[in-house]
Order: sequence, then C-alpha cells, then structure tokens
Amino acid sequence: MTVSREQHEKHEPAWLLLVFSLPRRGASLRVAIWRKLQRYGALPLGNSGYLLPNDPSNLERFQWLAATIRSQRGDASVVGVQSIDNYPSERLVRRFSDARARDYRDLLKEIRRPAGQTLRRSAARITRLRQRFNEIVSIDFFGSPLSKQVERALNAMQDSRIEAAPLGIGGISRATYRRRVWVTRPRPGVDRVISAWLIQKFIDPKARFTFSSEDKKPVNAVPFDMYEGGFGHRGDDCTFETLVKAFRIRDAKVGVMAQIVHDADLFDQKFGRNEGFGIDEVMKGWARLRLSDQELLDRGMQLAEGLYQSLG
Repeated sequence: MTVSREQHEKHEPAWLLLVFSLPRRGASLRVAIWRKLQRYGALPLGNSGYLLPNDPSNLERFQWLAATIRSQRGDASVVGVQSIDNYPSERLVRRFSDARARDYRDLLKEIRRPAGQTLRRSAARITRLRQRFNEIVSIDFFGSPLSKQVERALNAMQDSRIEAAPLGIGGISRATYRRRVWVTRPRPGVDRVISAWLIQKFIDPKARFTFSSEDKKPVNAVPFDMYEGGFGHRGDDCTFETLVKAFRIRDAKVGVMAQIVHDADLFDQKFGRNEGFGIDEVMKGWARLRLSDQELLDRGMQLAEGLYQSLG
C-alpha cells in the first residue's frame, strides 16, 4: 500500500530510536558514543537502543551518530517509532522529565554550595553554571517547571542577592514560629517530610503545612526546603540539619536522624547512613500512586515517627 505525503505527515512517528552494535575492540568509540548520547538527553530503552523525541534536530543528531558508528565498522540504524507496547507515551515522557528534573536539582545544589572565591573566579563559576543550565534546557524536551527556579537562582547568584535565612541561624525564638503555616514545594521527598515531622514534633506542634511553587508562596507562611529563602540548605547542610541547628534541638535520636536525612538527600555518603534511602524509595512509590501532596506528607511523617522510635 502506497502512503501519500499527507498520510505520512499525519502519521509522523513520535519517537526516534537509535539501534546499534559496535566492534569488539571499540572501547574508545563506545565511550565517545555514550558521552554524546548523554549530552543529547537520549533515554536508554533496555537493550534495544536509545530514544529521543522526534524532531529535526534530534533526527540529525542520531543520523550523525549512526554514520560515525558505521564508519568505524559498527552497525547502526535510526528508526521512527510511533508507539511502544510496553512503554506508553506517558511513561516515556515521565522518564524524560524525571531525568531533566535530576539534572536541574543537581545544578541547584551546585548553585547553593558556598564558594568563597575571588570576584574573577566567582564570575567564571557563574559562567560555567549558566552554560550547564543552557545545556540542560536544550534537552528539556517537555518543559520541566524546575527550569524557571534554576534560572531565578542563577540570576540571584549573579546579582549577589541570594536571600538569607530569616533571622540569624542560632538566634531564633521558637515562640515566633508557633501556630504557623509552613510552606514547601509540591511532591515532598525525604528531606521535606522528615523536616515537617521535626517541625511538628519539636518546633511548632500546631503547625499546618501547605505546598506552593517558588513564585506563589503565601505571604505569612514560613518557607522550608524552598530554593530561595526560608529554612533550606545552608552550606553542606540539608534542610533538616538547618532546622536542628537553628532551633537548637538537643536530642540524640534527632542527631542520628539528621545524619540519615543528610546522606539520603545529598548523596555524599558523609555519614555512611543508608536508612534514609529506604524511606526515599517508599516516598517515590507512593508518589507514583498519585497520592496528594498532603497525603504524601502525612504518610512520610508517620515513617519519620517510626524511624525516631526505632532509634530508642
């Protein structure tokens, strides 16, 4: 059956799949191809190859890679794919979005890390961070909301106006923070849920929690684990550690929990604690069940209480 041009355009494949095999003695070629696939934001599809959304730029990238592989006595094909039976389009979009979200979060951690550099080195650092941001944006095929947050943080960094925490750390009165609304980002993870537990158990027993994007924070709410302002990451500390220090919480079990949350949130193995990774995985599983933000927070706080009691 002949397919007309109009039919072809109407049924344009949604995805591009690069399938290839490399010569046995092609270690350097393998590394070079892998690095380019990473740079292009390609998604590995099991052992079948690598996937990108279908557009002219991605098609050209894959075609050049295929040509390179064939020139080195490998075999490569670029295939247009409309759908994959065991990978619905929604799932593929989510995987691409999750990958870019990880990139943006890693960049935000780097932006927040104190540098203590000369003006010249600071300018070079900002240039490097902005270049990395532009690289991520170029492969952010489905428009992650984190993009705007990273851009604001970069602009604030460039203008030397990153917001400081409210009041000096160590000089905070707990009475000021009683019966307050505390605001954090949607889809809470391990640092946010255990920080919320800490707030309600040790700082503000009547605390209420709400969720907001960076630019829509309620005026009188107390931000925590937001990217700009409030109680968040400070230096090498995660939000939980910042709250413990700011409110002078002297509890041995909380000290252990601070180490657990730090390692699970920052992935730097500073304390060698692995317990928090289990909680983080459970939170991710619940998030995939499409629980509301409040239900995720409530369940996570119950896990935090169980962890606290287990340390007795």
